[in-house]
Formats: sequence, structure tokens, C-alpha cells
Amino acid sequence: MLAKRECFKDFRFWCLTFALLALVMLFLFPKIKRSGPAYQMTFIVDITRSMNTEDYRYHGEIISRLEFVKMTLRELLSSLPCQSKVGLGVFTERRSSLLFQPIEVCSGFNELDAAIAALDWQSAWAADSRIAHGLLNTLDMLKDDQETRLIFISDGHEAPPLNSRYGPDFSIVKDTIKGLIVGVGGLEPKPIPKFDQQGKRVGFYSADDVPHRSTFGESDLNPESIQGYDARNAPFGSEAAVGSEHLSRLHEPYLKQLAAETGLGYQRLTETAAFNQALQSEALAVNKDIWIDRRWQFASIALLALLLVFI
Repeated sequence: MLAKRECFKDFRFWCLTFALLALVMLFLFPKIKRSGPAYQMTFIVDITRSMNTEDYRYHGEIISRLEFVKMTLRELLSSLPCQSKVGLGVFTERRSSLLFQPIEVCSGFNELDAAIAALDWQSAWAADSRIAHGLLNTLDMLKDDQETRLIFISDGHEAPPLNSRYGPDFSIVKDTIKGLIVGVGGLEPKPIPKFDQQGKRVGFYSADDVPHRSTFGESDLNPESIQGYDARNAPFGSEAAVGSEHLSRLHEPYLKQLAAETGLGYQRLTETAAFNQALQSEALAVNKDIWIDRRWQFASIALLALLLVFI
């Protein structure tokens, strides 16, 4: 009987010793350095009104494109490894505005999450949506930052429609930065929600609310086919344009064309998991020495050893 008690005491002694060693290791070696992939991305999010179009489902609820983008980016933050950095900006009219430079995702997680959650269409400083010009402006803004990867997120809906005579020239900025154009939205045209000046929803845009063609510069149409054409006074003719610009869909061929002209890749946003996997590809990664927190491992070992003392 006495031998058994001595054996039991020895068992508890070694468990306590093991727990103490684990706690010592916790303080001496809280982190370990390993080489692995990390990411530095700058997200530029389209906040024009077509991004309010509701053609996504999230947990069974129909939500807008902008809301789905925000939820997707917030989930992405949790999956990125420490030492990765994320910057954020918005696009409207014909230029982008950078809200902040890339910051580390682990130490700045709360701030990043709050900034993404606060993205709102009402922050737009103009109603136009010149996506090609906005992309050119973004590339010019980031061209000197060779470490960052641009993720330009848009549905490709130009408003008013782009005059093909006046498309931007991307030759100067082509291949200056790596990244993706992310296409947002469904392929079926959907009505665009309409809001009043107080941000209250008041229905949908109608055909009379929006321009259905560009009226800037010279017409890109054949003059012989334009009713009431006058080179000086009516280059687009006298007949009112009709169309479906009050409805919105993903303009995927157009975004793919922009990707080819700029040297960027293209990825359609359909579900969160596939999007996160595409962003964490080798093409967008940078190998870095990453500090991995090991304190939870040593703490778990110490706790297990202590529990064994009482079993």
C-alpha cells in the first residue's frame, strides 16, 4: 500500500515538473520563426449605386453586391496568416481613394474589420461610374508599390455607358503591378435600388432615370445611322436613346478585357471559399519569415499536466 502511495506521489511530481517546464518554455520561446507565404493586398471596392443591386444570397438571405463583398472580405481577414497586410480603398466616378495603406492583419484585425464593415455607397462623392478610368487611376496610384497586390472589385457597370472613342490607354501602367480584377454580381439583369437624399429606399431606378448612351465628345456610331445627325450641334442625333441601363448585371467580358489590357488576372466572386482560395494563391503570395505564436501550445501542455495530477 505504501509503495503504491509513493508511486502516485512520483506521478504527481513529474506532472507538476512537466507543467512547470511547459510554462518556462511559454515565456522563453513564445514565438517561432518559419518561412512561409504571406500576402500584401490593397482592396479597392466599387461603391457606386449599381453595387446596391441585390443578386447574392448569404445564409439564405438576399443581399446586395456591396454587402456580399464586405462579408467576404471580413471572412478573408480571419484566414490570412499573420505578417500579411491589407490596405483598403474605394472607387466611384473616375478615380479611387485609398483609405489607408496596408496594415498587418493580426495586430490590426479589429481596425481592418471595422473599416470593411463601414463601407457604404453613401460615401461616394459622385454618381458616375467610369470604371476603366478608375482602374487606370488606381494603377497609377499604386504603380510604385511593388510589394502590394491590387484587388479591384467591381460589377463592371459603366454609368453613363462608355464611348468607345475615349477609352483610357493602359499601355503606360500595364504589368506595373500584380493583382486581380474581381467581378461582382449575377449575369441576369436586376433592378437597381433607388434611395432618397436621406438614404431611405424609395423603389428602383426606371428607364427614365438614367442615360442609356454616352453624349460625350464625338459619336462612336455611324453618322448615316443616326437620326437627326449634325456634326456640330447633334453628333448623337435628335432621337432619345432607349435601353436597359436602369438594370444591372455583371459585365464579365468587359472586366476580362480590362484585365487583359492591364496585365491583371480576373476572378469572379461567386462564393466566399473559392474567392479566398484564389486570393491565397502562389501568384499573389510573398515568402516571408513569419513569427508563429506558440504560447497556446505550451499553455495546453501545462494545463493537461495539471489535470493529470488530479486524475
